[in-house]
Amino acid sequence: MAVVPFIKASACGNDFLLVNLSDVASRGLELPDLARRMCDRHDGVGADGVEFLLPDETADADARADIRAKLINADGSFAEVSGNGTRCVAAYVVGETGKQVVSVRTDAGVKTCTLIKRDGNSFEFEAAMGEPEVGEQFSLKISSGEVQGTPVSMGNPHYVIFVRKFASGWQAEGAEISTHAKFEQGTNVEYVHVRDASNIAVRFYERGAGETKSSGTGSCAAAVASINAGKVNSPVTIHTLGGEQTVRLDGQVFLRGPAHLVCRGEFFI
Repeated sequence: MAVVPFIKASACGNDFLLVNLSDVASRGLELPDLARRMCDRHDGVGADGVEFLLPDETADADARADIRAKLINADGSFAEVSGNGTRCVAAYVVGETGKQVVSVRTDAGVKTCTLIKRDGNSFEFEAAMGEPEVGEQFSLKISSGEVQGTPVSMGNPHYVIFVRKFASGWQAEGAEISTHAKFEQGTNVEYVHVRDASNIAVRFYERGAGETKSSGTGSCAAAVASINAGKVNSPVTIHTLGGEQTVRLDGQVFLRGPAHLVCRGEFFI
């Protein structure tokens, strides 16, 4: 029986399957189809995405990262990067090698994760996520009316909407926004409720995955937009359905949060 080995990991309830690309590359498998099957929460393992892992073969040996990760969402679409997924990859590398600092090459550049603490298969990292790009607020017309949000790039696209409370049915609105014609590549959507100058609560509708309990780059985008608007000060604690993360802005964005290696298994193909 042919199998694909995997490790399941979670960061604040945002869960990923880690698969060595070498275990599938020689079998002629289509990665988007494999990701859809593995991420299915009823007929598969269940996850928000698959991080396919391979060595970093950048020509400059001195610039090579410890590992390269290519992310495919649960719906089979490619994504540039996931902050939570990158921490999950770093947790795997630490578990295998004992390294304290792990560099992960993503399709949005190299992200460096520094281990803060470890307790068995549970880890906490601070990840250097790069410099954000914040655009001017603009409005979108959608079926329920008009919304106003702030575009933020963390190497992947985000649209941040400030709200007084999380309205029922926000997921349907987030789904419509994520595929709006304004965004050629689609976008991740964050709804942000500012609690005070140091705390925000966020809900996420992620491009290619739908509603997620947390998002690393989404937390960064929400914090950056809030800081840029003068609503909060750095550092900011991000309260999500899956737990808390901390974002600080110091030239670039630093994201601190947990990652947990859940299990190891084999997926039948």
